[in-house]
Amino acid sequence: MKFWKEHVGLRIGFILVFFIIGLGLVIGGWKMTGELLGLVLMMIGLVFLLAAIMIYNKPFEDAKGRR
Repeated sequence: MKFWKEHVGLRIGFILVFFIIGLGLVIGGWKMTGELLGLVLMMIGLVFLLAAIMIYNKPFEDAKGRR
């Protein structure tokens, strides 16, 4: 996608914010051993980490590889 290639600073900012929030949620949920809320926090943190990876990979996608 051309947008993410042109706006590198914005992309790096989103990656950094999503990574920090995701890592914080995973670690915070990990400390809540035996509680269901801890598991929910870890799952939400995982979604943030996966979003950071998705934003990182966006500029490397090409139209040829997609079906």
